[in-house]
Amino acid sequence: MSRHAWSGLLIVSAVLVSWPAMMAVHESGHVLHAWISGGRVERVVLHPLAISRTDVNPNPHPHFVAWGGAVWGCLLPAALWGVVELARLRVARLFRFFAGFCLIANGAYLGSGVVYAVGDAADLLRLGTPRWVLGTFGLAALATGLFVWHGLGPAFRPRTGRVPEGT
Repeated sequence: MSRHAWSGLLIVSAVLVSWPAMMAVHESGHVLHAWISGGRVERVVLHPLAISRTDVNPNPHPHFVAWGGAVWGCLLPAALWGVVELARLRVARLFRFFAGFCLIANGAYLGSGVVYAVGDAADLLRLGTPRWVLGTFGLAALATGLFVWHGLGPAFRPRTGRVPEGT
């Protein structure tokens, strides 16, 4: 298999793992905010082909709960990458990829609420969050994710020109 094929396989694998992991971290943020605010989590829906969601009832602080997904969906992966980086583990590049992926996904998700309100963006708009706040959060998270990804390409290439046989 060529170097490009191995790199492509690694990138596709990273995305396929990152998508459901990102949704789980995002929904964990909603769950955390629901618990902190005295809400009761009825159900968490995670499906790779649908928008995930957390159903909270009662939800005494819906605005706080709605922001929890994107905020922790960005902060937790970034913090985890920082810990792995500080520990100088060889898998740090994968955690860096995941942190960037989560920042980009959450930024695009909420930032798209400026034009197309769906999911949390629709909830936040209904609860009174101005569109410019969603846009600012989205742009900041998206730009930070791209910054985190910048220069990561070589980390997804095999270190030598040849991949050992049998791997």
